[in-house]
Amino acid sequence: MAICISSSTHFPSVYPSKFRLGCCSNLSYVKPNKIFLVLNCRSRSKCNRPFSFKTASLASSSVQQLTGVETEEKKFPKLREICEGHVPEHVISRMEEIGYILPTDVQRESLPVLFAGQDCILHAQTGSGKTLAYLLQVFSEINPQKFGVQALIILPTRELGMQVTEVARRLAAKPLESEPKQKSCTVMALLDGGTLNRHKKWLKAEPPTIIVATLGSLSLMLEKQLFRLETIRVLVVDEVDFMFNSSKQVDSLRRLLTLFSSNSNRQTIFASASVPQPKRFLYDCIQHKWTKRDVVHVHVNALKPMPSCLHHRFVICGKRDKHQTLLSLLHSDAPRSAIVFVGEQSEKSKKAGNSPPLELLVDFLKVSYMGGSKLIVLGEDINFNQRATTLLDVRGGGDYLLVATDIAARGVDLPETTHIYNFDLPRDVVNYLHRAGRTGRKPFSDEKCFVTNIIASEERFVLQRFENELKFSSEEIFV
Repeated sequence: MAICISSSTHFPSVYPSKFRLGCCSNLSYVKPNKIFLVLNCRSRSKCNRPFSFKTASLASSSVQQLTGVETEEKKFPKLREICEGHVPEHVISRMEEIGYILPTDVQRESLPVLFAGQDCILHAQTGSGKTLAYLLQVFSEINPQKFGVQALIILPTRELGMQVTEVARRLAAKPLESEPKQKSCTVMALLDGGTLNRHKKWLKAEPPTIIVATLGSLSLMLEKQLFRLETIRVLVVDEVDFMFNSSKQVDSLRRLLTLFSSNSNRQTIFASASVPQPKRFLYDCIQHKWTKRDVVHVHVNALKPMPSCLHHRFVICGKRDKHQTLLSLLHSDAPRSAIVFVGEQSEKSKKAGNSPPLELLVDFLKVSYMGGSKLIVLGEDINFNQRATTLLDVRGGGDYLLVATDIAARGVDLPETTHIYNFDLPRDVVNYLHRAGRTGRKPFSDEKCFVTNIIASEERFVLQRFENELKFSSEEIFV
């Protein structure tokens, strides 16, 4: 007999309390009549105990009785099986047509919690399927035959909003043979840079069932009382850590959450790949009544914040050699689909009248880059319509080299991306996580993807700090 047990969120109910040894325990491997305990601390701030191994002899029947785990490999249900009885059949069928058949870890763990009506914090790797998880819950709660907005999804950027709106509309589309008298679910994209006058008329005439919104445009509509929060059953805040850390958005978000907390029949869902100090965040949510007291923190892969298919590398070079170093990497790697991340221009550089780093790099690549990929640019200074066109170009197929600022680091889903180049290191570990998360986004794929950092020798300690916090290692390469 051989069974595998984990104290991770994958198997929350099978880990017997008598095996817990203070803050450090992870029952990981069992041989016939022996249990091997791998002791490693999941609370590194409180304990620095090194890895160790202990064994305990038990009869086979005792092991089965204690753990309740089948000795054969457990077969997980398909997404359809999890959703049946909760999500409308036409949504499940559309989900399967799009290609969502097997649940990812976060979907398998969170959907039963969400379908039970509990508030939830979805905390899992980038590209792990959080968006589909909360959209399926939205469709399980709404009733298109009722009048009024029933679900509100808030996001930090227009680009992410467009992406979520597209997925929601694809799932909501009813087959042609459906009952003509039945109202279909409508999804409004209330995003910064949109035509607010058209949205005003839509909201007054026949409110949509679901609104996907950025906070700026949403706040304007709420101030004009064009719709009310009382009808909303489900509120989703995606990239919640980014929004709470944004000086432009945090006050509006707090006001909105406080207003929504007065709804008696409500469900609140937060989602992000990075939730710094999750216990503190959970406490604040309950104290401020942004969530109900039984809120569940679904944290998947807590010990592995990034996908295992990512291979991290770094190149050390002088500041004046960075452009040429990137060019050499692009020629040697020959990536079909890649993103180059460039840092923001400093205020000092702006006052000096210097050109933005993004512009300088793009001008250099236009002259020097001879690869076959299409060169595309995405930055904050580019207007909304151009940014939308840029993303459509990328998703339209073909090879691409996207040169972007951190506006592309949050939530933008480009599954074909295999290479990330940090021309400038991100300003903190959270931004590194989200930049790296733009690749390795194909569920159930073992395709190797690369994150390459171009750094000065004095920046090596910054990268080492990222490695320690995100639990990865980097290989030095030479070009």
